[in-house]
Amino acid sequence: QVQLVESGGGSVQTGESLRLTCAAHVSGGIIESMAWYRQAPGKSRELVARTSSDGTSDYSDSAKGRFFIYRDYVKKKVDLAMNSLKPEDTGVYYCNTEFLHYGRTKRINYWGHGTQVTVSS
Repeated sequence: QVQLVESGGGSVQTGESLRLTCAAHVSGGIIESMAWYRQAPGKSRELVARTSSDGTSDYSDSAKGRFFIYRDYVKKKVDLAMNSLKPEDTGVYYCNTEFLHYGRTKRINYWGHGTQVTVSS
């Protein structure tokens, strides 16, 4: 069973910072990657940042240098620190995990319900 709970969204001005947190409540398997996606109004969901099970991270071009993803393997949490926010960062941010259930070979994607981030100019 997998449940992802996001927190930390809100409304800020251009140039300000926010920190999002995702807590994973899991049983019966292993968390592989954890990631943050964004869905802007009228657009499809896109990857913002991801951290893999080997500790490597990757970022979208728009996030590089401004956003940082932190994963706590023990607490099963992943944070997204967002700095120098811009209006184009506005959207619903979703936590994602690739989860490998015991006894299976294929990872399953799970999603949180999302948290709204609004950046005004």
